[in-house]
Amino acid sequence: MSIKIAPSVLSADFLHLEKDIKMLNENADLIHLDVMDGTFVPNISFGFPVAEAILKISTIPVDAHLMIVHPEKYVERFAKAGCEMISFHLEAVDDPSPILAQIHKCGCKAGLVVNPDIPVEGLFPHLKECDFILIMSVFAGFGGQKFIETTYGKIAALKAEMKRQGVEIPIEVDGGVGESNAAKLIGTGAEILVAGSAVFKAQNPALMISSLRNPER
Repeated sequence: MSIKIAPSVLSADFLHLEKDIKMLNENADLIHLDVMDGTFVPNISFGFPVAEAILKISTIPVDAHLMIVHPEKYVERFAKAGCEMISFHLEAVDDPSPILAQIHKCGCKAGLVVNPDIPVEGLFPHLKECDFILIMSVFAGFGGQKFIETTYGKIAALKAEMKRQGVEIPIEVDGGVGESNAAKLIGTGAEILVAGSAVFKAQNPALMISSLRNPER
């Protein structure tokens, strides 16, 4: 199992964003782009000008997490900008299947996301349509929240259902991820760890990325 670390640029230094992106290019596996619209979540992050600036200088894949209503309106633009992975929330749409197909048509990997209060079972009918699943371990919308412990059970349930269906896709976890829980998350079945504050507030962000990728177990 190859563990990937996807630092969230929501926690980066926006006055020195180019420096932070270049650091991620050299040390991380993915760049996680949290896109918030102020409607689906009670916060606004950044729009296309910032996202496109990041994508121009990123040399590693960019993972766009759309915390927005009507994600279908913006899939094509994020794909054209250069995002390789695009995910949206199960609870934001009536039927995710057409949007997952739209993402695939644009040549990107498609993922579904669930917040902590959304039963993971809602994902089960769509697992074969996805390239990855993103489990939120905090409520989408703000950085720096405390990790929700029930996340481990959701990962385990999801892994069991994947095995039952014969589906092999990575589970991504986002929210409150750090040195204290990386090993357990990986042990439970997570393969992509999104870390914002843990990376960008570390004294040595590059070393932190390495530590999260290879935690002591």
